[in-house]
Amino acid sequence: MHHEQPLWTPSRTRIDQSALTAFAREASQRAGRDVEGFQALHRWSIDDREAFWSLVWDFCGIVGGKGGTVLENGDRMPGASFFPEARLNFAENLLPRRGADDAIVFRGENKAERRLSWDELRDLVSKLQQYFAAHGVKAGDRVAAMMPNMPETVAAMLAATSLGAIWSSCSPDFGVRGVLDRFGQIEPVIFIVPDGYWYNGKSFEVAEKTAEIAASLPSLRRVLVVDYLGTAGEAAKSIPNAVSMEEALETIEAKEPVFERLPFAHPLYILFSSGTTGTPKCIVHSAGGTLLQHVKEQRLHADIREGDRVFYFTTCGWMMWNWLVSGLASGATLVLYDGSPFHPDGNALFDYADAEKITYFGTSAKFIDAVHKAGLEPRKSHDLSSVRVISSTGSPLSPESFAFVYDGIKSDVHLASISGGTDIVSCFVLGVPTLPVWPGEIQGPGLGMAVDVWDDDGKHLNAGKGELVCTRAFPAMPIGFWNDPAGEKYHAAYFDRFDNVWCHGDFAEWTRHGGIVIHGRSDATLNPGGVRIGTAEIYNQVEQLPEILEAICIGQEWDDDVRVVLFVRLAEGVTLDEALEKKIHTKIRTGASPRHVPARIVAVADIPRTKSGKITELAVRDIVHGRPVKNKEALANPEALDLYRDIPQLKS
Repeated sequence: MHHEQPLWTPSRTRIDQSALTAFAREASQRAGRDVEGFQALHRWSIDDREAFWSLVWDFCGIVGGKGGTVLENGDRMPGASFFPEARLNFAENLLPRRGADDAIVFRGENKAERRLSWDELRDLVSKLQQYFAAHGVKAGDRVAAMMPNMPETVAAMLAATSLGAIWSSCSPDFGVRGVLDRFGQIEPVIFIVPDGYWYNGKSFEVAEKTAEIAASLPSLRRVLVVDYLGTAGEAAKSIPNAVSMEEALETIEAKEPVFERLPFAHPLYILFSSGTTGTPKCIVHSAGGTLLQHVKEQRLHADIREGDRVFYFTTCGWMMWNWLVSGLASGATLVLYDGSPFHPDGNALFDYADAEKITYFGTSAKFIDAVHKAGLEPRKSHDLSSVRVISSTGSPLSPESFAFVYDGIKSDVHLASISGGTDIVSCFVLGVPTLPVWPGEIQGPGLGMAVDVWDDDGKHLNAGKGELVCTRAFPAMPIGFWNDPAGEKYHAAYFDRFDNVWCHGDFAEWTRHGGIVIHGRSDATLNPGGVRIGTAEIYNQVEQLPEILEAICIGQEWDDDVRVVLFVRLAEGVTLDEALEKKIHTKIRTGASPRHVPARIVAVADIPRTKSGKITELAVRDIVHGRPVKNKEALANPEALDLYRDIPQLKS
């Protein structure tokens, strides 16, 4: 369905004041021609990657030595090398300011509130850096955290990376096995944990769990326990080789931090795949690639400026945490929240945005849909005048949710749906502040990202659905996977499908406005009668119905074909009867196509999802087919899988 009018168009003033416009002006000077329109600028960023990424470095004020070479072996993927002579330190670039202004604002679900000024953050980083160094932490060592999204987590990451150590984190709701499946592979020397955390109105202590984890990580030299529940000192006594962070730092005096400048490709982060198909893959990201990609996205695409107040609802186990903390590099204040976004009700995050005058409000498509379904209208109940950008990720944002943002949250706002992944700790496609916003569409590809949509034969698709690919190397590609010395797992993950081309595993489609629609994961697409269907196309229809809170869809192997099975979680008091089934069928048939109509609809009490909130279609598909789910520890609610086992309706 074509929409004749955009939902939002940036004003001339806003366009003129954006960093993207200033960047395009400088790009035109370097290119010797006009590349100020976004499409022309993007084309130049792909055709002349050396000039583009060099300008990103200069324009964003990267601290470090750039060296004389921008790109070596640029035609290889993997194998390209960006800024091979450069020396920089990631943490040094994230501490660009001094003074008493807020660097970090924190609010916990339990109403705890704290602020760290830039000077206080720098002092805390200095103390942690000295503590780590005293325990022999050096470049290449791993520092791991199982932490809430709180200021100490950010400071510990900066302290570790200031020394060249590699940072890896997860959230404290992970089980013992889930933590060991991750950190057991990378052998950390320091482990940072809280005494507990809050979620949905309850506090959870983690000392017993931490003790079991620490006992199974022989590489550990020290466990640091951060106070959140007020019991850190007591908790530390029950954990091998542990000390509270307060006690560890009490005799250390803050001084100017030291930043070890290392090669551009020096490892910075280890992130973990969240799938349920086996032991999580350990994806290693570089300091230079992550930094350059993040400042490009945040300054140019998100229009984040010095003094802005940047919020993203995320845990420390999701790549959006890594993306969020890079906001410091732009001189922005990080606004952190830990806990349930719906406790005590759906207004919690909007209350926070109002109180702290957030300028960039990041959340998930599921959160926006849930706010809509709850009948809330923040536009009427809150002062959101400070918010310039609302960003959504985690899953495709439906056209109806696009409309709700403008009708129910704020009418004059840049709504930026973004999509990328843990694999690149950033985005392939995202917002463009100088372009209109159209319902259901991500505005465009990232600058410097040679994004395309290909058919199964590796040919470009102007229209129609296909594989999201990236045809040229970019700085934020992983260095590789941990414990994959020959690069075989890395190559198999992204480059087996199309030689020398990154195949991301998303099912996507170009729009006539030059935007992108993501239809879900390629490995979860449905294939009834040999026609590929994106699951997001079905969710976009069925989740508009007030009777349906959320849904999950799979293809069930049946009668030498595949049939579409739709599971629905119903609103309170609703029953899946013949009338509702008919209503669902009609909605999908008219809104999508007859091929999208499910052969079976089953009501379920819960839908399994990963720790970062993504529904797990592949795990449900495996359960329905009687196959084992290998990595249930990746799930926030693994018990929900039992609801999909041996369902009578799927036996005939």
